[in-house]
Amino acid sequence: MSDWSAVPRTGRTDIIVRRGRARTAPAALAMAALTAATATACAFQLRDLGPLPPRYSGPPLPADTVVSEMTAVLAAEGITVQREPSAVLGRCSERLSGRHAPQTVEAAVKAAVARARSEHGWQDGPDTAGEKLTLTKGNWTVMAGFAAEVPAGGQAPVIISLTCVDGEATPTAPTAPSAPALAPAST
Repeated sequence: MSDWSAVPRTGRTDIIVRRGRARTAPAALAMAALTAATATACAFQLRDLGPLPPRYSGPPLPADTVVSEMTAVLAAEGITVQREPSAVLGRCSERLSGRHAPQTVEAAVKAAVARARSEHGWQDGPDTAGEKLTLTKGNWTVMAGFAAEVPAGGQAPVIISLTCVDGEATPTAPTAPSAPALAPAST
């Protein structure tokens, strides 16, 4: 490459170099203008708006409160359920399960959901497909389901799943005992 000076220059090579520069300069200006326009247009949309709002309003509800409310509204409609604590640590979820007469299970579950709305302030939850009813209150979402088809002579299962939005709520699973503190060995 150091031998370029040894190459005889002709008028043709000067024209080719000038044409290359003539194409490069406007392209660089166009890219700079496009970059500036993009930065200006996106600056408004990329400004810091602060932290996101909480996913629920009000103080977080403890699991015992939510379970007792749902158990009460189901019992008022004749559905007896038992609490099945979650075995998953770090995630707050509960499950209520029971059985009811298949002829009236649908009406009883829908009446219990209506009672939870009117007496305890629960709101309609996200719409789900199928035979599930959902409610929300504070940091909890409740999903109520029942079996539509039950064998003759059997009871219809009723399952109520309660899930906490904030995973830091009080879990119902037993916690492991803490390890004893180790004292430094004396020397």
